[in-house]
Amino acid sequence: MRSFDKKVLAKYIFIAVAIAIAISFLIISNQMAGDMAKDERQKMELWADAVNMAANNDVVDELDLTLKILSSNKTIPVILCDEFDNVMMTANLDIPVQDSVEYLADKVASFKKSNTPIVIESPNFKQYVYYGDSSTLQRLQYYPFIQIGVMTFFICVSFLALLSTKNAEQNKLWVGLSKETAHQLGTPISSMLAWVEYLKSKTTDVSTLNEMEKDVMRLQVVADRFSKIGSTPAPETRQVGEEMMQSVAYLEKRISKKVKFEFNIPAEPLYAKISTSLFSWVIENLTKNAVDAMEGQGHITFTLSQRNGFVCIDITDTGKGLPKAMFKSIFSPGFTTKERGWGLGLSLAKRIIEDYHKGRIYVKSSEIGVGTTFRIELMRVPIA
Repeated sequence: MRSFDKKVLAKYIFIAVAIAIAISFLIISNQMAGDMAKDERQKMELWADAVNMAANNDVVDELDLTLKILSSNKTIPVILCDEFDNVMMTANLDIPVQDSVEYLADKVASFKKSNTPIVIESPNFKQYVYYGDSSTLQRLQYYPFIQIGVMTFFICVSFLALLSTKNAEQNKLWVGLSKETAHQLGTPISSMLAWVEYLKSKTTDVSTLNEMEKDVMRLQVVADRFSKIGSTPAPETRQVGEEMMQSVAYLEKRISKKVKFEFNIPAEPLYAKISTSLFSWVIENLTKNAVDAMEGQGHITFTLSQRNGFVCIDITDTGKGLPKAMFKSIFSPGFTTKERGWGLGLSLAKRIIEDYHKGRIYVKSSEIGVGTTFRIELMRVPIA
């Protein structure tokens, strides 16, 4: 069995055990509550017999025993009524001075619902004993739910702590891998740059070498991006339109001519705090995704605007579109609609924009067969 399957199975077993424990608590507590309710019923029946004896027996010794039985009830609230529900006696009730009649009437109605009344019949009269649950029984009835609540709380805290630890380990691994990648790329890139300069000095046809140099410099930019992962970048105030155009320029020459680019940039420059290398990574990633969604032909429109103190960048393609259910999940690590891909591009873009630039990135709109618009929002920096 794969490690992933084992972890999933362990989670299910953990949840199943927790549910089994919770059900056990409920069953045991209900049994205890039932036993206590039967015991209280027997006490009330004995109390009712004592009331009947007190009303019909004049023997002093038995009368003393009867009074002891009646006074022994210290916990169960009880009301003795005649056959017309007129209150004759109460015990263990805090009866208010005002509105006592309404209070007792409500209690009688409540006790009728909670427990079957005990009937006292004699040749001369008929009485009813209405009683409620003692405070101990009431606490016992609520106790399992409190237990389940506390257990659920600790399970949730444990899961959150486990997820936090796992995310921290993943982040540490990701940062280490990124920095090691940047370090490993550094030496061959420096060597390639030296070879390009050497070849320039040996040939008159430098146009091809210039393009090679651009690609090598591109590798340098990629290495720089990886080196910044895990570090706190120092964003600088930049003109967003220029940064966006520069990010797209490199890709535009290397993408199919069937893909047309359109830019809607206002005449007034818009500024924001930007980490150039990381920001261009996001723009390039969204552009590549748009090209893939259009299968190498169509239109990509870049629109720059301002709204409520934010600089908004809309990237619109004429691709296949996305169902609304994917608007959020598409940014999850590992999620991809491509046959080949890691599903990390949009997740990384979200992290760069939200964690490093304190902005937002989301799917603004999408329609199947029409296209998709991604929006990036960055805090605008006013320039006097």
